[in-house]
Amino acid sequence: MAKYGEGDKRWIVEERPDGANVHNWHWAERDCLEWSRSLLSSLLSGLVVLDGEGGLSIRTKALEKLDGEAYVNVRKGKVIPGYELSLSLSWEGEARDSPAGSPLLKVSGTLEVPYLADENAGEDPEVRITVRDDDGPIGRRIKDAFVAKGKPLVLEKLRSYVDAMAKGGPARDELEAKKPTASAAKSDASAAPAAGKPAAAAPAAASAAPQKKEKPKPKEGFKTITLTERFYCRTKDVYEILMDENRWKGFTQSNARISKEVGGQFSLFDGSITGVHEELQEGKLIVQKWRFSSWPDGIYSTVRLTFDELEPGVAIVKLLQTDVPEEDKYGNATVVENTERGWREHIFHKIRAVFGFGI
Repeated sequence: MAKYGEGDKRWIVEERPDGANVHNWHWAERDCLEWSRSLLSSLLSGLVVLDGEGGLSIRTKALEKLDGEAYVNVRKGKVIPGYELSLSLSWEGEARDSPAGSPLLKVSGTLEVPYLADENAGEDPEVRITVRDDDGPIGRRIKDAFVAKGKPLVLEKLRSYVDAMAKGGPARDELEAKKPTASAAKSDASAAPAAGKPAAAAPAAASAAPQKKEKPKPKEGFKTITLTERFYCRTKDVYEILMDENRWKGFTQSNARISKEVGGQFSLFDGSITGVHEELQEGKLIVQKWRFSSWPDGIYSTVRLTFDELEPGVAIVKLLQTDVPEEDKYGNATVVENTERGWREHIFHKIRAVFGFGI
């Protein structure tokens, strides 16, 4: 063991006059309650549980309450999450005598998670579901359907929150930024001259050596989504639905604002998706800059929708969405999967079902 004052300075954690916590060597704590409120609201609000199956429609509404504490401790780069939370989520359901029939009953209710804590991170928390408006046979049927279909969906979203906390929560980006990269370490090593030789002694031929041109690498951290969908209608019918905010409101049961001009903006699913039209050809092409509100700030994908008619009354819509981030700003790595499923289930399938263009 080296004597005091004789050790290698690279291994000494010095007291710095600026008070900087170098590489989080010392204990650091970050309050995550408001971050947790934002993430859980994003994960749990507006979930479609049933959309007409068996005459039932059920969706979650909003995170009504979040109490407790949430924080992340970091020591020597190690993440130690801590949270004890209780939350309440509102939901609504409707029963019809047939998928396109008259409403029989509309109800609202509450979903409660009384205890979500780090000590039980490997277990599913208790979930309580109640109906607020009606406890008759139809109300109980709606509740039972929500328990069967909605509870697993909510638990899946809660597991996403637990995973995000385990990765550092809002401190994740800082931790990643402070990690020395392999390329930087390699650069530092190559910059150091060999012992006993001045830097100028390097062979002149080395500087004259031809440099190989590197091939452009795929953009890391981003993916591409491709889908092909068939509709039994004319291409202009699908195009007009996608460009009509009133029809969007109808088949998604959510707010939408859509400009019909190049350069115009759009907002879908109550503002969860926003973007700008880059190119529009009626009945043939839609190109957009497109993003979820939960994506990292400033990140936009490019959506390209092309419309072809194989024969009169059979429209083929091809989707190409590039630069989709693999993770959202909370560290959830399900962005690509959720985006692709959203296009299939909440847009294309809904259009076919609601407007009668085939299932």
